[in-house]
Amino acid sequence: MNRLQRLTLNGFKSIKAMDIELRPLNILIGANGAGKSNLISFFKMLNEMMAGRFQQYIGMSGRAQSLLHFGAKITPQIEAKLEFEVENGVDTYHLRLFYAAGDTLFFAEETLSFLQTGRTSPRIDHLGAGHQETKISEAAEEGKQTAKALKYLLDRCRVYHFHDTSSTAGVRQSCYIGDNRWLMHDAGNLAALLLKFREENISAYQRIIGTIRLIAPFFHDFVLEPDASNRVILNWQEKESDGVFGPHQFSDGTLRAICLVTLLLQPEDKLPELIVVDEPELGLHPYALNVMAALFSKASLHTQILISTQSSSFLDNFDPEDVIAVNREGKESQFKRLNPTVLETWLDEYSLGEVWEKNIIGGGPH
Repeated sequence: MNRLQRLTLNGFKSIKAMDIELRPLNILIGANGAGKSNLISFFKMLNEMMAGRFQQYIGMSGRAQSLLHFGAKITPQIEAKLEFEVENGVDTYHLRLFYAAGDTLFFAEETLSFLQTGRTSPRIDHLGAGHQETKISEAAEEGKQTAKALKYLLDRCRVYHFHDTSSTAGVRQSCYIGDNRWLMHDAGNLAALLLKFREENISAYQRIIGTIRLIAPFFHDFVLEPDASNRVILNWQEKESDGVFGPHQFSDGTLRAICLVTLLLQPEDKLPELIVVDEPELGLHPYALNVMAALFSKASLHTQILISTQSSSFLDNFDPEDVIAVNREGKESQFKRLNPTVLETWLDEYSLGEVWEKNIIGGGPH
């Protein structure tokens, strides 16, 4: 399994300097404003960058001043390095983004490297400087092997936000049945993806249906019937009922749970390389939280997980070594992985969530 083994990030929002090793399962805990969501938003920026929308992302995020740690006068650049452990070595993506006139950012440096196992010197590709959008896709099209590998990996580090379950949310609308390559960040194509699983991978579909029933016992099955324009909507049936309900008749919490279950139980070959989710516990019943925690743990056997949470009961489902406490110290966010040995005495008497609530491990509001 490919894995983002190390992330170095400097000058991004509240993250002045961070260098952290990542495991298959990574749980961020911290008080409001500690910096958890800022790390999540870095991966959102990567998603937009890889889609060729970096300048648009800057504009939508309050311009460059909002992305630089306390503004351009204090921090004129953002620097990041992502090291991916792959089958035969380590692929590394390094970038420096510098502040420019017009309150924007440009690439001061963009470098790709591959260190093969057993070698001491990496193969390095310099993609130049002065460009406003990443050149990694261009390098991949030119046939550069490291660029191809890193484009594949970065394209599959995906951030998901299922918080918007309003009446106008994409997940409650119809979608084109052909939009089913992978789950969109807001699950706007959920119906099309479930239809594909039902037709092409019935075992995955049945796993998803069975797990939804654990969380929502009233639920029987989806009714996914494309219309004349090849669009499908998330209709469903209740147990012991012939009536068909629409997506607007799901509660917000149930709909979010369905999105998460589908994300985590899709066929293994369809999983992203890294799944990033901010506060998956939002709107979920305590029993559903436990089910969801088990799904995240199981999914981490096949892909890498990075999630943030403020739920102590959700945290109870994980091991201390999977948890990263995020604290705001002065004007900067600090990230520190928990040490199980240090907590051993506390965990003999309390759950991990209770230890967090007592502010023993940091990442708390006090």
